[in-house]
Amino acid sequence: MHLMARTANPKQSVKKDTGLIPVLPIRDLVCFPLQTTVLHVAREASVKAVREAQSMESTVIALSQRDMAVIDPGVRDMHYVGTLSDVVQASTMPDASLRVGLRGLRRVRLGKLVMRGGLFWGAIEELHEEEGSGVETEALSRVCVETFGRLVEQSKEIPPEALGHVVHLESPALVADAIAHHLITKPAEKQAVLECLNVDRRLELVLDLLKRELHLLDLRGRIHAEVDSRIEASHHEFFLREQLRIIQQQLRQSTHRLTEVEQMEAKINESALTDAALRRAREECDRLQAAGDSTQEAALSRAYLDILLDLPWSRETADRLDLREAKTILDADHDGLIKVKERILEHLAVRRLNGTGKGAVICFVGPPGVGKTSFARSIAQSMGRRFARIALGGIRDEAEVRGHRRAYVGAMPGRLIQAIRHAGSRNPVILLDEIDKISLDARSDPSAALLEALDPEQNHAFVDHFLEVPFDLSSVIFLATANSIDNLHPALRDRLDVVEFSAYTDIERAKIAMRRLFPRQCEAVGISVNDLAISQDVVQALVLDYTREAGVRDLHRQIGALTRKVGRAIAEGAPKPYKLDMEALHRFLGPAPMKRAALNHRDRNGVVTGLVVGPHGGETIEVEVALLPAGPMGPQIQLTGLLGPSMKESAQAAWTWVRGWLHRRDWSEDVHIHLPEGGIPKDGPSAGLALAIALASAATNRPVRGDTAVTGEVTLRGRVLAVGGLREKILAAHRMGIRRVIVPQGNQVDLLSIPDSVAGEVEVILVEDALGALTAALV
Repeated sequence: MHLMARTANPKQSVKKDTGLIPVLPIRDLVCFPLQTTVLHVAREASVKAVREAQSMESTVIALSQRDMAVIDPGVRDMHYVGTLSDVVQASTMPDASLRVGLRGLRRVRLGKLVMRGGLFWGAIEELHEEEGSGVETEALSRVCVETFGRLVEQSKEIPPEALGHVVHLESPALVADAIAHHLITKPAEKQAVLECLNVDRRLELVLDLLKRELHLLDLRGRIHAEVDSRIEASHHEFFLREQLRIIQQQLRQSTHRLTEVEQMEAKINESALTDAALRRAREECDRLQAAGDSTQEAALSRAYLDILLDLPWSRETADRLDLREAKTILDADHDGLIKVKERILEHLAVRRLNGTGKGAVICFVGPPGVGKTSFARSIAQSMGRRFARIALGGIRDEAEVRGHRRAYVGAMPGRLIQAIRHAGSRNPVILLDEIDKISLDARSDPSAALLEALDPEQNHAFVDHFLEVPFDLSSVIFLATANSIDNLHPALRDRLDVVEFSAYTDIERAKIAMRRLFPRQCEAVGISVNDLAISQDVVQALVLDYTREAGVRDLHRQIGALTRKVGRAIAEGAPKPYKLDMEALHRFLGPAPMKRAALNHRDRNGVVTGLVVGPHGGETIEVEVALLPAGPMGPQIQLTGLLGPSMKESAQAAWTWVRGWLHRRDWSEDVHIHLPEGGIPKDGPSAGLALAIALASAATNRPVRGDTAVTGEVTLRGRVLAVGGLREKILAAHRMGIRRVIVPQGNQVDLLSIPDSVAGEVEVILVEDALGALTAALV
C-alpha cells in the first residue's frame, strides 16, 4: 500500500555514515528517495528495528529481500542497495504488529551488516547519481510523464492523484523515482530502477516499464473485447437455438395436445355424465388445451379428467332379487345367524316390492370373528351387485371421507368415490368396515362427514371436495360393521339399523369347523380333506379346550396350524388318510390351554361366578369377597380389579342391601371385593346381583353353589333389574360347563333367542329380587 510522496528536506541531518543504523528488511516493496511508503511490520526483528530507530534518530535502512518467500531473512537474502528512510509514523495494531510510514531520504549501499540484539545493523556508503545531458534528459523525463499519464488514464490501479504529483516534479531523477514508486510491477524491476545511478539510464528503464504496462493493458483490453464478443456471439447463437427448439417443441406439443384434447372430448361425449359433471369436464378440457404440456396445471387437469370420466355415472348392475336364491347363497356361506338372515331377506323383499329400497343403513354389531364382513360380501353376491370394502379403522381426517380439495398437492377423492370408481358400478354394495374404530380429532370428525353419505334423503347429491360436482349415492347399498356402537356419534348411530351378530354356540362352531374351516385350510396346504380321518373328539377338543371365543377366528388359526403339520407328515410319507385323533392332536398342538377344569365348580364361601359381555362376546368372571376385622377408622369397603365407576356403584348398592337384609347397622368388618384378572378393565351394572350374593355368602358363612352363574342389576331395595346380552352370557356359561344360571325375571323374553341345543342343557332360574337369588344360589 502506498501513500502520496511528500517532498523531504534535503538538509535534514542523519546519523554519521560511519555509525551503525537499524536495518529493516521488507518484502514485496521497494522504497524510493523522497517517496512515502506505508507497510505492515510483523516480524520480531523488523519490529525491534523500528522501535530502535524511534529511540535514536528515527532512521532505518529499508532493504528489499531477494526472495519474498523467506520468512526470516539472512545477510545473503537482502539486496545491498536500499534507501535510508525516516520513520514518520509507527502505530501499534491489536496483534502487536506495527503499521509504519517510511519517508525515503536517499539511496545508500550497505557497507557492513551485523546481527546484534535480535536485529540487523548496517553501515552505509554514500551513492552519487550521474547527471545526464540536459536536453536529452529533459526530453526523456517529459516522455515518461506523458506515457505515465496515458497509463493512469487506462489503468484503474493507479490513483489519478499520482499523475498530478509527478507533473509538478522538476528533477528528472525524482520523476523516474516517483513513477517507479507508483507502478504496479515486480519488486525486482523496481529494485533495478533503485540501483541505477545514471539518471538517463533510469529514465529509460522507467520508460520501458511504462511501455510494457501500456502494451499489457492494450492486450488485456483486446482479450476482454474478444472474449466479450465471443460470449455475446455464443449467447446470441444460444438464444437463437433456444428459440428454434422452443418453437419446434411447441409445434410438436400443440399437435400432441390437440390429439389428447380430442381424445378427452371423445370420452366426454361417450360418457353419460350429469349436466353438472359435463359442464365441469368441458371446462377442464379447455383448461388442458390452454396449458402447456409439461406444466403442473396440465397435469392436474389431466388427473382430474381421468378420475371424473372413469366414474360410473350411469353404469350399474341389474339387481337379482330372488329371495329363494338369496337364502340359498346365505345358508351356503354361513351357518347359524338365523335372525340376521331373516333381517336381510326382509330388506331384499322391500326392495323387490317398492323398487327403491331406501331406508336406514344396516349395521352388523357383534364380537370379532362371527362373520360380519363375509356376510356383507354374501349379500352383494346374492343381489348380483359388485362389492367394495372401506376400512374405517384409525381414520381421523374428514378429507378421507369427503376428499381433498384440489388446491392441495397430491389431492385425491374421498374413499367413498374411490370405492365406487374401483367397483365400476354406481350401485355397488359398500361395506363401511369397523365404523366404531373411527378416531375423533379436535380439528376434524370423520363420522360427521358420513352423515350426508348415509342419509337417503341427502345422498342423491353427495359432493366430494375433489370432484366438486354432485354424485348420486342413492343407489348404493351401505352396510357397516362394528364391535360396539356405544361410542358412535349420536347422529350417525341414529342412521343405522343395528343387526346383532350373536356369538356362535359350541355346536355351531364345531359344524363350521367341519364344513368350512378344515376344507379351507386343507386347500391352502395342498391336500384334500379326504386325506384326513378326523375324529369327532378332535373337533370337540379344538372347540372347547383349544379355543374360547365368540367367533371362529382363533379356531381357524388352530386348524391351520394343525393342517400344516399334517401336511408335512403326509409330505414325509405318512399314509393316507391320515388318522387325526386325540393323540395326534396333543402331539401337534401340545396340551390344551383352556381345559374346563380351569374354572372351579366347587362350592365356596364369598365366591360367585358372574356373567359379562366383552368385546369378544360373553365371558365368565369370578367375584370374590373377603371380610376382615375393621381398623381404627371403622368399617371400610375396598374394591380392586380395575373396576369402572358403574361397577363400583353397584358394589356400594349391594353392600347396603346386604347390611339391611342382615339387620346389621353396626357392621364391624372391613369388606374387600376383588374381581380377578386385574389388568382387564371391568364396568357395568350387571354384576350387582353377583356382588350381593358374594357379600351375603361371606357374611353368613354359607357357600355358593359352584355350578351356578349369576347376572343382574340389584337396587337398594333388593329388586333385580333386567340386563343386556343375555344370549351371549348364557352361551359363555354353557361353554364353561355351568348348568345353572340365575337371571332377572325381566329378561324372560330374551330366553327365546337361546339355541335349543343350549337351552336343553342349562337350567335358567328367573328371580325378581335378591332374596330369591340367595335362595337359589346359596347352599
